[in-house]
Amino acid sequence: MSGDREIDEILQRGADGGRITPEEALLIYTDAPLHPLGEAADAVRRRRYPDGIVTYLIDRNINYTNVCVTACKFCAFYRAPKHAEGWSHDLDEILRRCGEAADLGATQVMLQGGHHPDYGVQYYEQLFSAVKAAFPQLAIHSIGPSEILHMAKVSGVSIEEAIRRITAAGLDSIAGAGAEMLPDRPRRAIAPLKESGQRWLEVMEIAHRMGVESTATMMMGTGETHAERIAHLAMIRDVQDRTGGFRAFIPWTYQPENNHLKGRTQATTMEYLRMVATSRLFFDNVAHLQSSWLTTGKDVGQLSLHMGVDDLGSIMLEENVISSAGARHRSKLTELIWMIRSADRIPAQRDTLYRHLRVHRTPADDPTDERVVSHFSSIAIAPSGVAATR
Repeated sequence: MSGDREIDEILQRGADGGRITPEEALLIYTDAPLHPLGEAADAVRRRRYPDGIVTYLIDRNINYTNVCVTACKFCAFYRAPKHAEGWSHDLDEILRRCGEAADLGATQVMLQGGHHPDYGVQYYEQLFSAVKAAFPQLAIHSIGPSEILHMAKVSGVSIEEAIRRITAAGLDSIAGAGAEMLPDRPRRAIAPLKESGQRWLEVMEIAHRMGVESTATMMMGTGETHAERIAHLAMIRDVQDRTGGFRAFIPWTYQPENNHLKGRTQATTMEYLRMVATSRLFFDNVAHLQSSWLTTGKDVGQLSLHMGVDDLGSIMLEENVISSAGARHRSKLTELIWMIRSADRIPAQRDTLYRHLRVHRTPADDPTDERVVSHFSSIAIAPSGVAATR
């Protein structure tokens, strides 16, 4: 009974907004009954967002190249330099895709790609400035610490200079890309050539101190332990205590197809939902928690709305990296609205800063544009008349 009382006390403290330790987070993640765990996490959501609003975003993930020197074992998207299936898209093609996104109501683009051996800071300056000049209404929430480290190395400049130059060119905020698993052991196992988790966080902290905010992510299901998952959360929370620069936390599940990661493990639905709830209780200093319906499915995404989630993320008009590894879940805007409304929440379209653009108070307010569908087109297939370069 003493163990039950301890779990109850931790859940109540977390629900009330008190801080729980990593050791306590591990205990409730592994041992707390699911329903009390979810109820405590949802109490945090209700206290933070008493209006019952759940947000969504319309954006497009535009991959400019699949050429990469990092060779992460879990990645099914990249191709090594000089590989026959490697490609890079020119600026005109990227701008064309931005235009399609803007026409469909997108407010954000995520420009991401492999660590191309030739792409230094100047490449990203040209890319971001061209997008911002052509589509000033689109927020550029793009790249991640790994790309920043790579471009700085290629150009022989400091992290600070790289960030200063790309933000001056138009980068609005940094994506949480490349976090995967931050603790050393699991990170070395899945991405031995990538920067350490501590280095990833150092880049984020530098950016935050320069006024550039970001999101934080976690990929679960590649063989890491429960304790390593909680350690990942703790590493992010420590940086957030110092900077306050993480807008949201987004856990997602590893997709096991078409890559070189042996074992092909994957997080279960229950593990994912427990992590969602534990994250909401643990991150007393992070405002938003986003569900990853793209990797878990729409049914699990909807369930997460009862476990502390306040944001369903994006109708991704295009996404190719996770889908290359086997993610098969698709949605359209009308379905996403239904997921939110049938969970007894109020849907609202947001922007990158989580400001509400359209609140759908009643079903009569709901958007009806059937064209707004995830995976509008594939970056891997060049449109007629447009060639992808290698």
